[in-house]
Amino acid sequence: MQEERELMVEIGKQMSSSGLCPGTSGNQSIYNPELGLMAIKPSGIGYMETTPEDIVIMDLESHVVDGKRKPSSEWDMHTEFYKHKPTCRAIVHTHSRFCTTFAVLRKPIEAVHYVLADANCYEVPCAPYHTFGTPELANDAVKYCGDGDAVLLANHGIIVCGKNLNSAFGLAKNLEYIAELQYRALCIGQPHVLSKELMDEVFEGFKSYGQPSQIVHSATNVR
Repeated sequence: MQEERELMVEIGKQMSSSGLCPGTSGNQSIYNPELGLMAIKPSGIGYMETTPEDIVIMDLESHVVDGKRKPSSEWDMHTEFYKHKPTCRAIVHTHSRFCTTFAVLRKPIEAVHYVLADANCYEVPCAPYHTFGTPELANDAVKYCGDGDAVLLANHGIIVCGKNLNSAFGLAKNLEYIAELQYRALCIGQPHVLSKELMDEVFEGFKSYGQPSQIVHSATNVR
């Protein structure tokens, strides 16, 4: 999984420099379903100091397959997501300032901005507090995440899922932006939260957002 290891080092540096993961906090992983293996950040090593060789390769049954480092203390939470969310291929877990503020309050991130639809939910819920690295935290994180792609961890941070590591990192950045908007709006008033009906319109619009998945080879096919 050399390609995955190199990508994790690259994205890890961006997670650190963007302020989403102060110090050695947070972690990320990539799951390769064909191999049945997960690449995960090593424990306690700064993102700027991590090399591809430091990335740990594990299966979903807690066995280290390759790597000399100790895996992140949250490895169990990552494996539980991959076991129970079959479309998840990458995870980013951060202690970002504004998302964690709502995790401390144990309040959800609400639809104060339509881009929350990126998380495939109407609000990002908050799972109960459990000590980091415990099976209880892993189980409740998956449970409260439900069909969405993100969940707050009480007095801890946020964990997000993606179809790849870039999409998971992008979602983590978007949710931090929305959490900051919600926080700032609450400082001066009561934010207007988009209704389920309005968010359903966003979900529908997102189905055709972006570029077509196939390249048009003939000018006669251009609309």
